[in-house]
Amino acid sequence: MRLLRLLPLCVLLAACTATPPAKPPEKAEAAVTVNADTQFAELSQRWLDGWFRLNPVTATQIGEHRYDAELDDLSPGSRQRAYDFSQRTLAELERIEHARLSRANQVDYAILRNQLRSDLWNEETLQAATWDPLIYSQIAGGALYNLMARDFAPLPDRLRAATVRMEKLPHLFEQMRGNLDPARVPKIHAETASKQNKGVLSLVDGLIVPHAKELPDADRARLDAAIAGLRKAVDENQRWIDHDLVPNARGDFRLGQSRYDAKLAFALNSPLSREEIRRRAEASMTGTRAEMYAIARQVLAGKRKAPPLPEKPTEAQQQKAIQAALELAYADRPQRDRVIATAEAALARATAFVREKDIVGLPDAPLKIIPMPEFQRGVALAYCDSPGPLDKNLDTFYAVSPIPDDWTKKQVDSFLREYNNRSIEELTIHEAMPGHYLQLWHSNKYPSVLRAVLSSGAFIEGWAVFSEKVMADEGFLDGDPLYRLVHLKWDLRTIANALLDQGIHVDGMTRDQAMRLMTVQAFQEEREAAGKWVRAQLTSAQLPTYFVGWQEHLDLHAEAKRREGDAFSLRRYNDTALSFGSPPVRYVRQLMFDQPIQ
Repeated sequence: MRLLRLLPLCVLLAACTATPPAKPPEKAEAAVTVNADTQFAELSQRWLDGWFRLNPVTATQIGEHRYDAELDDLSPGSRQRAYDFSQRTLAELERIEHARLSRANQVDYAILRNQLRSDLWNEETLQAATWDPLIYSQIAGGALYNLMARDFAPLPDRLRAATVRMEKLPHLFEQMRGNLDPARVPKIHAETASKQNKGVLSLVDGLIVPHAKELPDADRARLDAAIAGLRKAVDENQRWIDHDLVPNARGDFRLGQSRYDAKLAFALNSPLSREEIRRRAEASMTGTRAEMYAIARQVLAGKRKAPPLPEKPTEAQQQKAIQAALELAYADRPQRDRVIATAEAALARATAFVREKDIVGLPDAPLKIIPMPEFQRGVALAYCDSPGPLDKNLDTFYAVSPIPDDWTKKQVDSFLREYNNRSIEELTIHEAMPGHYLQLWHSNKYPSVLRAVLSSGAFIEGWAVFSEKVMADEGFLDGDPLYRLVHLKWDLRTIANALLDQGIHVDGMTRDQAMRLMTVQAFQEEREAAGKWVRAQLTSAQLPTYFVGWQEHLDLHAEAKRREGDAFSLRRYNDTALSFGSPPVRYVRQLMFDQPIQ
């Protein structure tokens, strides 16, 4: 999972977005083209500047540091101003002739239009600020974490900015309590907010307090006062969450068909409809399980107590054989306290393999594997957090959530069966090499910051899943069949994600049905499936990005191979596919094959 966010600002946006036409136009047409591109560049710059002012916490994260001491304002008045800003920008954008823009700008135009329409729909229809308390806990945690996690400025400067933000956080909690209507808040969201609320104090104690001595006395006194005020505000907010919000939370976490389809269309920006996604996912589930059964017959052949392995199995025989083969992989798992160390070793192996096979251009930026910050826990096991395009030569973080201290031995065993040694190899490929870390490094080199800010989750997650297949197909871990089996199990997870998301939010899928999909059809362990059930309630239209992006990358790869035949080069293809930033895959296809930008 890539840590979701919007990314940064270009120092010279006009130069970044304008691309000259391939053929010299007539003089009159050239003037029109330059004018359209100039108009678009100026509008894009104004939108970026305005968006950063409205979202200062994310601005810090992506490398725009003019607003490091500011905090997001979620008051009704501020939300109305943001809505009006999006309306004005969309109206002005649609007055620019799309066909007169350079091809690069035609893509950015389409992406910006999709975002503006999504922003308006979010405020008019979804209205998440009135029912989702996690928005507030994420802003609170991000406000401090984004300042302290990376050394983008001298430590005293970042501590002073953190001081001002801590002084403002009690007001954010007041806005949270004023905006949220408990009758609309889903119980699962309220309970998760209760768990996350004090996470901001762990950031204070872990990232700020140990460095307070770096400040002169006056600044240190202000910092101490801000921390004391924040502790009091967090405690007050915790009491409200536990005594008022959680007991009275009555909202439905399911979006329903109309809202889900609209949100999905904005999130994916793909020609694939919900119905087509389901058809593809169901077919992929059947085909992947058949491939897993073929491997199971191979690895179980001749073993004592092996289940029946007929060439044409029943559904029950297929299930039993695949499960028995997976048990061989589950037996090879790390100790409870060795998960991160195992991931570090896996990263070294994956990097060496990508270099040896010349699969894709390698990054030259640093990567650190870290424990996931507390305020981010509870939604996913791991994520990749890369620096924004404006923050140069800073670390990328591959964050892994520690095993909770209160888990029983049975729960820990379930978790480590799921994240056995081969699964950690696959996880590391997805999050780091040649997955998110590598792809986002390539993406951050693309000159259009607008495209970076509006990066496509489907492209990013789809690439990470596609890269898993590339590594397996190229023979990673010496073609180990158990690794291939685990890789296919991860494919089942991607497929199940797509079915799970629309099943829950549109079709009323129950917890029992969801758990059966994950634990039986996709062979996930109970702890992993239970966590995904929570994540699927807390989020919507994000889980399908893995499957949809993967399918689009597979289709693009197949089309390139068909066109190039024997001249096809995997390295050249991968580098080209990654050279356009992270737009929706539909636009990569159009750019790569010189098709009209639609």
